[in-house]
Amino acid sequence: MGWVALGRRAGGSSRLSPILSLSLASLVSSLLFTTLCVLTLALTFATFVRSEDIFEEGKSDKEILDNLLLSTRYDKRLLPPVQGTLTVNVSVLLLSLASPDESSLKYEVEFLLQQQWYDPRLRYSNRSRYEFLNAIHHHNDIWLPDTYFIMHGDFKDPLIPVHFALRIYRNGTVNYLMRRHLILSCQGRLNIFPFDDPQCSFAIESISYEQTAITYVWKNDEATLRKSPSLTTLNAYLIRNQTITCPIKASWRGNYSCLKVDLIFTRDRAFYFTTVFIPGIILVTSSFITFWLEWNAVPARVMIGVTTMLNFFTTSNGFRSTLPVVSNLTAMNVWDGVCMCFIYASLLEFVCVNYVGRKRPLHNVVYRPGENPVTQRLPAVLSRIGIILASPLGEKKREGGNTTTGSNGPTEMNVACTTCNSNSCTHTTTNGCAAECCFVQLRKKEPPHPIRVAKTIDVIARITFPVAYFMFLTFFFIHYKGAS
Repeated sequence: MGWVALGRRAGGSSRLSPILSLSLASLVSSLLFTTLCVLTLALTFATFVRSEDIFEEGKSDKEILDNLLLSTRYDKRLLPPVQGTLTVNVSVLLLSLASPDESSLKYEVEFLLQQQWYDPRLRYSNRSRYEFLNAIHHHNDIWLPDTYFIMHGDFKDPLIPVHFALRIYRNGTVNYLMRRHLILSCQGRLNIFPFDDPQCSFAIESISYEQTAITYVWKNDEATLRKSPSLTTLNAYLIRNQTITCPIKASWRGNYSCLKVDLIFTRDRAFYFTTVFIPGIILVTSSFITFWLEWNAVPARVMIGVTTMLNFFTTSNGFRSTLPVVSNLTAMNVWDGVCMCFIYASLLEFVCVNYVGRKRPLHNVVYRPGENPVTQRLPAVLSRIGIILASPLGEKKREGGNTTTGSNGPTEMNVACTTCNSNSCTHTTTNGCAAECCFVQLRKKEPPHPIRVAKTIDVIARITFPVAYFMFLTFFFIHYKGAS
């Protein structure tokens, strides 16, 4: 009986085992699911706590940036998510200016280019002790404007590898500072060198984002560039500058935002006056000294003429090697050519005077050194232009019937009137003939002595050469200075 009852009980439990198995499986699954949920919540809470704790006191800026730049929350390939157009504020700080060659149109400019924009993805908690984060080592992980330079010339490699600064502020403002060294190709008027004022320009523009995506503006509406207190210059004389928006006609891509910098330089004119113009004036005026020497002072006049010419050649050739090579006529070419013409003309004047003074006189003319050569030549000059002298001053009656002049009057005169015969009158204009019916005929004077002619040429040259050179100087400096 007992064994039968036990067998029955065993058979019944065998029928209940599938139900118990299902209940146990469900219980285990519920426990596992609950455990997973708890673990997930714990991990989520731990992650949240860690993300909040990363901005707490004592954390480095590197740890903060590592969290900000996680690939799950930041993508540098995308523009900062701002409403409308992203505005990039730009400012330029001049550091140094230099000109490798004073006579060239190339200037080296070193400056700091600052760009500032807003990126809301880079905001961080105010609980951090950092006013800004130094992101120089995360330079390749942050979105930066693709700014490039146009209309400038050539780049010059930086002196040190690190030539930028990158800062991120609490509110998400990014400040990007670059050090740049450009060799600017300037525009100037070499035909009036050195009176020109070269203008050097460079512009910045986005290479891939159009104006609807990025807009460049000058920070604080600055009209001029800021200059560093330690600004250094070398043969670069900056007289003014301006910061403007690129004109449409000056931009080769009108649908891109562009900013332009104009630098206007001037030449060191004091250098050219002390090395070119003043020495040239001294040499030219020195060649005029020969006009005040005796006509036959051959050694002195030859030495002055040749010496001034050689000195001017040496000075101009040494300076001409540094001048810009252009195909048109420049102010320096005009200066050299005219000064050389004056020096050469003074030398030719001496040759002419020496040649005329050594000629043999005609008709045995006697040279009287006490007479003024200009006064003595005056009657002959007047007779050639048709003026008849009617005054018989200084006449003396000659025994043979002819009239002769006094000791001061070298010309001979014949008188004719209606009361006399057809022959010439043998009396003076006031003896036997009415004054109103007489006229005086001036006979041709004997040619002057060659020495007197040579001295006359020197007297004329003393006036004409300095006056002509002064007129040239006035025209040269007024014309080219006004053209600049």
